[in-house]
Amino acid sequence: MAQYNTVIFDMDGTVLNTLEDLTDSVNHTMALFGYPARTMDEVRRFVGNGVGRLVELCVPGGKANPQFVDCLAAFKTYYEAHMQIKTGPYAGIPELLSLLRDRGFKLAIVSNKFDDAVKELTPFYFGDAVAVAVGEAPGVAKKPAPDTVYKALEALGSTADEAVYVGDSEVDAETAKNAGLPFVGVTWGFRDRALLEEKGAKWIIDKPEELLEILGRH
Repeated sequence: MAQYNTVIFDMDGTVLNTLEDLTDSVNHTMALFGYPARTMDEVRRFVGNGVGRLVELCVPGGKANPQFVDCLAAFKTYYEAHMQIKTGPYAGIPELLSLLRDRGFKLAIVSNKFDDAVKELTPFYFGDAVAVAVGEAPGVAKKPAPDTVYKALEALGSTADEAVYVGDSEVDAETAKNAGLPFVGVTWGFRDRALLEEKGAKWIIDKPEELLEILGRH
């Protein structure tokens, strides 16, 4: 039976509820350019593939819109300045991460959110519990490619057979599969249980502390 000593977490919808700040930043950008506002439910469905894809789905016409590049730049500028207004960790997550660290697990956050934001938000909310934070950056393929997971594993000194990947979306399920890690789906995030089951999650948990049971059995 596998013995896991490393846990890699997605960020948005898994350890942090970022939905309100993302929605506010989207709608600030839409208003700036005179486009219709987006609902929180739309933003929830659009999140997961990085801010470029989020803005592409929100702007009328997507990348074909001549103002797309300007919209993306405006969104990133505004979000960087307002990404900690309503964002916060899900209940039980800080305690889980601290407990895992204290039990000797190596922890990382791997996200399609841009790298500067991931590296700022991780220590702000989780202190030194999470050793490595990897976001979207030039030259490294984003999720569901396994590259950012491999980068985190290398930084932690871990191998794929020692690790599990925890996330809330189809992107996370595909990332785990591509990286060769078992996938733990969480139901408190931006997708539902049915999708996690459809995507072949090895385990699905409803509360953060349930991860301890999974790791304790292996």
